Amino acid sequence: MEAMETQGFAQSFRCLQVFLQPGKTSVHPHLFQQQIGKVCELPLPLLCLYLRRKVSKSSTVSPLDPMKLPAFFLCISLASAFADAPVPNGRRLKEIVADKYPEGNVWIGCAITGSARAKGGVEEQILRREFSYVTPENEFKHSAIQASPGKLDWSGADQWLDYARKQGQALRMHGPIGPQTSKWTLEDNRTAEELAPVLEQFLTALCERYQADPAIRWMDVVNETVDEKGVWFGPKPGTGSWENPWTLLGFDTDVNKTPLYISRAFAIATKHAPRLKLIYNHHTNLDPAGMEKVKETVVYLRAKGLRVDGIGWHAHLKPGWEKESGNLDYLSKLIAWCHQNALEFHITENNMRLWKFNEANENEASADTFAALVRTLLQHRKTGVVGWNCWRATDYVNKQGRVGLLFAEDGSPKPAYYAVQNLLENPPEALP
Repeated sequence: MEAMETQGFAQSFRCLQVFLQPGKTSVHPHLFQQQIGKVCELPLPLLCLYLRRKVSKSSTVSPLDPMKLPAFFLCISLASAFADAPVPNGRRLKEIVADKYPEGNVWIGCAITGSARAKGGVEEQILRREFSYVTPENEFKHSAIQASPGKLDWSGADQWLDYARKQGQALRMHGPIGPQTSKWTLEDNRTAEELAPVLEQFLTALCERYQADPAIRWMDVVNETVDEKGVWFGPKPGTGSWENPWTLLGFDTDVNKTPLYISRAFAIATKHAPRLKLIYNHHTNLDPAGMEKVKETVVYLRAKGLRVDGIGWHAHLKPGWEKESGNLDYLSKLIAWCHQNALEFHITENNMRLWKFNEANENEASADTFAALVRTLLQHRKTGVVGWNCWRATDYVNKQGRVGLLFAEDGSPKPAYYAVQNLLENPPEALP
């Protein structure tokens, strides 16, 4: 054990040297967790205790000793990963929903990564404590299940399903057919003849494996199909870009020249997933050209006898979005259109792009925007199903910058949490 501990500590220290700069006094905990998980074979709680012991025994070591400072910061970071998330005042969100909306027309969920769930840290605690359903961020996508040709790996998806069952939460299967596909399908030499059976076999196997499980309620059959200008999203050169290879299967002869992969995906889901709610998921900022194309495609699919049960929308927004002219009005009319056409409406990915809003009142402004979205959904609760899904549980940093949610990185509730909680407890008057 001592040899293993020493080796693990050495690996951890080499990892820390990447992040600890001279004069720096803090390190992003998520970066610690990701890197330590990659390089150290010691269980994280054991490593944390070990490093605490090393620091406590180093009282004779100079404060400037480089072996002491990194260990100290690592202990703090790892301790935060295993700390309990602060519990907000008032009732939990899912408790309010179960009590106030027993007819089942209001759903609230959250997406986190499989690694965050497995670690059981702050994000997993919030997911389990606050939300009615879970959205695995990647584990039901083609890129996760069929990373290599001819090989299907269900382990990540099965782990999520087991988690949802144990917690008594519903599950949304997110994004099986869309841009998040395996790199080998993106190679420029791929042809329609090669890709068609890949889609057919993968989606059929996915539906047949999971459709009967009562924990799974929705499947986002297709994801991110059309851009904000109403142009079908397709392939790009190389394999390193965000792209969609499935349009290589060709286009129909309808007025919109709808990509054949969309109707094929819904045909497979209609046949092999009769119990699941089938969702058409869209990602642009409610630009009419893009969303109107989605609505037209839903009508087109239904005219072919295919089942579409709902529309989903990615709301990755800047705080203050609700103040821009026409945004809330368009959203409300979109939900009304969905319900008039026997479609559920879901905000499937919601967070705040704080790097686009460099102002001191970001927490209050974010709370107002989250509240405006939830208020609009609740106004339509009597005419059909509405859903709201946070994209991650706590604030984080991506390649563009900071992203805001209902909870700070340490799990403490932000004004946005209490704004949503208050709305759920005291909903607006429902529209007829």
